[in-house]
Amino acid sequence: MSVTISGITPNSYASRAGIQPGEQLISVNGHTITDVLDYRFYATDPKVKLLIQAKDGTQRLVKLKNNEYDDLGLEFETYLMDKKRSCKNKCIFCFIDQLPKGMRKPLYFKDDDDRLSFLFGNYITMTNITEEEIDRIIRLKISPINVSVHTTNPELRVKMMANPRSGEVLRYLNKLADAGISLNCQLVLCPGINDGDELKRSLTDLEKLIPALQSIACVPVGLSDYRDKLYPLIPYTQQSAAHTIDLIESFSNRWLEEYGDRIVYPADEFFLKAKRPIPPAEYYGAFDQLENGIGMISCMKQEFYDAIQDLQPNDQEINCSIATGMAAYPFISHLVDELKQKWHNLNCNVYAVKNDCFGHQIVVAGLITGGDLVNQLQGKELGDRLLLPSCMLDNDDIHFLDDMTPEQISEALKIPVEFINNDGYDFINKITGECL
Repeated sequence: MSVTISGITPNSYASRAGIQPGEQLISVNGHTITDVLDYRFYATDPKVKLLIQAKDGTQRLVKLKNNEYDDLGLEFETYLMDKKRSCKNKCIFCFIDQLPKGMRKPLYFKDDDDRLSFLFGNYITMTNITEEEIDRIIRLKISPINVSVHTTNPELRVKMMANPRSGEVLRYLNKLADAGISLNCQLVLCPGINDGDELKRSLTDLEKLIPALQSIACVPVGLSDYRDKLYPLIPYTQQSAAHTIDLIESFSNRWLEEYGDRIVYPADEFFLKAKRPIPPAEYYGAFDQLENGIGMISCMKQEFYDAIQDLQPNDQEINCSIATGMAAYPFISHLVDELKQKWHNLNCNVYAVKNDCFGHQIVVAGLITGGDLVNQLQGKELGDRLLLPSCMLDNDDIHFLDDMTPEQISEALKIPVEFINNDGYDFINKITGECL
């Protein structure tokens, strides 16, 4: 197998070696290259031998010396060197199946690719993976791997994911753990289906993977208003959310004593739904599951209070506004009130944006569309600048979910738009213009 080289980085190792776009990469140090994982693993050696095939079919061996982890300068048509693997499941809770029309086109693609798990932290169900690929993960020591487990009950997993392989591939977890591959797991919990006794079973089974088991995120199912002809699911209530937290903590408290780490955590959304205080930062250990909404509020709060100690306010008057989702609104409002106590000339209005696009059960800021922002902020007192959470944008910071751009938001609301990362320091910096 070979991979086409689409470009060469100027002044790179590959450029100086005379490799040309359009040529084929056959192997690295004698190893056939299937995709980016093979390439990145074998190309880190200090001495690299590339077998290159020219356009006329002739082959030559190119020898390079490089520093470990330097980029050789070879460019390919796609980052993975081939197509992303699409999901073959039909999960009863899949949020992509609940999307309305008119969103960004990439949002409708369901990926389930182990390579994206390692490279970008995506979660996989393992139903796309063969035994040979599991062996390659172990051979290349690709770690950690992020797995959407949902349940360790094979029959229930088949029911929830509508894929006959989904139960049998659970054995891969043990094989990976036995080989020392670190695992981050995710359980999307659906009331009455995989919580309660089924959640106890899953956590009991997953405990056997320690110490390879690095973390477990327990996340409540997200339900939009677009569930026609989909599996009937119900949202968590205050009572059921509280019960789920108690069950999870019965494991995490014991694991903290036995293993020195909680390992399993409820998402922030569970605490908000249960109307319970978010735990302090030390509860979350190393914050292994921040991207899953585990400890985001606590982490940002700690950073905020650390940062505000270093803030030196002046007499400058600041007029701005912040818009966020319904879930984060009380927290963001509290931080702004705290900041006003130190920066007395701060005028900052915080607005909670309802999710009219997906439905009002969706309360997180990351699923707010540009259209909802414009419609609900029209005529509001926005000051000189509008600050928005960066999670509202795609990975390239170009588009909102409905394909609107920051420039279009700015033009519609007649105000400059800036974005704040989920970081307490950045929060203060963006509001005050200071650099802490």
